[in-house]
Amino acid sequence: MNKRVKSQLREWAESIVIAVVLALIIRTFVVQAFKIPSGSMIPTFEIGDRIFVSKFIYGARIPLTDIHLPALRQPRRGDIIVFRSPEPPKKDFVKRLIATEGERVSIRDGCIYINGAMVENPSSVRSFYYYNKGDYGKEGEEVTVPEDSYFVLGDNSANSRDSRYWGFVPKKSLIGKAVCIYWPLNRIKGIK
Repeated sequence: MNKRVKSQLREWAESIVIAVVLALIIRTFVVQAFKIPSGSMIPTFEIGDRIFVSKFIYGARIPLTDIHLPALRQPRRGDIIVFRSPEPPKKDFVKRLIATEGERVSIRDGCIYINGAMVENPSSVRSFYYYNKGDYGKEGEEVTVPEDSYFVLGDNSANSRDSRYWGFVPKKSLIGKAVCIYWPLNRIKGIK
């Protein structure tokens, strides 16, 4: 091989390595794509929707550690979050955050109550009927969210395995905040 061909091959190899490293950094610390596998979040997400999840907003986790980068803001009620399931097999779940640490949650007559007050804001939480199933969602029983944990529910409560069944999501399991649907083309939109 002549020097010119070797130089071009080296340039191509360097470009590919740089592109792969940048893609890994972006996926690990900035944004990651996820596919919605079930109907637990209908009507917000349809089965097969593909979403982008912001990892840096809540502070991305440094791989192979439990260390998180500084967060831009803390998760808030109504945010749609992605997290590692607290029950085996460990999968990534997408649910709506309902309550944060120290808050008392109860479900009565299909409505969610936080610290004794019915949740009406954000309106998206109020627009879905929540069935009472599982140990943590029994009618009228109140549970307190432990420190560094969240209580989450699927928007399609009749078809969602969520905090009503397995309890609380540890803060360390948080992956990020869903920010937009990017596929299919007719459903592209930002997520509130």
